[in-house]
Amino acid sequence: MKSRDIKQNDNKNALIFGLTSVVLYGIGFGLIAPVVPFLVQPYVHGSGNQAMAVAMLTLVYAACVFLAAPILGALSDRYGRRPVLMICLMGSAIGYLIFGIGGALWVLFLGRIIDGLTGGNISTILAYFADITPEDKRIKYFGWAGAAAGIGSIIGPTIGGLLARFGYSIPIYFGVLITLLNALYGIVYMPESLSKEHRIHTISFTRLNPFTQLSSVFSMKSLKWIFIAIFLLGIPSGALQAIFSQFAKDSFMWNPSMIGILFSILGAMDIISQSIIMPKLIIKLKPSQIALIGMISEIIAYVFFAASGIFKYSPFFIVATIIFGFGDAIFGPSVNGVASSNVSLENQGRLQGTSQSVQALTRIIGPLLGGELYIYLGHFSPALMGVILVAAAIVAMKKA
Repeated sequence: MKSRDIKQNDNKNALIFGLTSVVLYGIGFGLIAPVVPFLVQPYVHGSGNQAMAVAMLTLVYAACVFLAAPILGALSDRYGRRPVLMICLMGSAIGYLIFGIGGALWVLFLGRIIDGLTGGNISTILAYFADITPEDKRIKYFGWAGAAAGIGSIIGPTIGGLLARFGYSIPIYFGVLITLLNALYGIVYMPESLSKEHRIHTISFTRLNPFTQLSSVFSMKSLKWIFIAIFLLGIPSGALQAIFSQFAKDSFMWNPSMIGILFSILGAMDIISQSIIMPKLIIKLKPSQIALIGMISEIIAYVFFAASGIFKYSPFFIVATIIFGFGDAIFGPSVNGVASSNVSLENQGRLQGTSQSVQALTRIIGPLLGGELYIYLGHFSPALMGVILVAAAIVAMKKA
């Protein structure tokens, strides 16, 4: 089945598989994120050390994604999306399983390393969507992918919070199960989206080197400022991702169920933003203008995050989560759509792999900065960093 045919026929199997994969990916993340601080707790004493351990787990995972994403993107451009995605799903299942077994801190790190090295799920799925959709509809389909992730992010924390009552590792094992089911679904139903005539013939070393890929993308005038904005925006987001659960635990004494509800709110904002707000914005505004609204929303959210830490007032934390969820939901698809329209069909895997590398790099830098700020300057300080860096990202985006 040729990718051009899939585009013209709007192939239902391809769309259903892609959206299902994103939903299950969101569920898997939502299952795990709320319980990470509690899995770390037996091996690390003191809230500050626990926060740093959680941040380092995030950092190690992101570092592995950074190294592996260009390789997975290049392999998907050469051999097709289907085999690469199957490898990614199986690797994630193995990583989850090891993480759930635990027994020592190094075992937790091993699980995240394995998952990170095969963590090309989202970039491969986005390249898949780029293959099967016309250019003028990509923002809409990227938006659908965001809404699907939102659905998973609602379901995952809810299930995870309930399963955590039977043991903190139980949600992880459930993540293994749904990841394997997703892989099985792909083996049976996933059509290949990239036909042989649109694949690259050889893979050079430069396409496998994340640093070379970054330098080549940042040298492209059409993409440079977009990726600079993504980079600046991603650093505080990476810090927030690393400390979110620990922040809620330390500041408000919340348990996994309460933390899971906050992750569900993020998922709900994805769905509301993508299914109701985004279609109206697409009609009236350019993608770059939609991205700007998203960034301004994130600045407001970081102000509320900081205020919740300073005053120990959880309603501010909830408001911040809602606003951040909206801003993040509309920024991602709009920027992906702009970037995707600037490269050819043969290079969609390369683009999405490089994009994931940039985001992974921010999740290396973000947890490092966020963890240090969290410990030494106060729980609110990573959010103040967010205000500054997102403001700089707005300046960069205006130059794109």
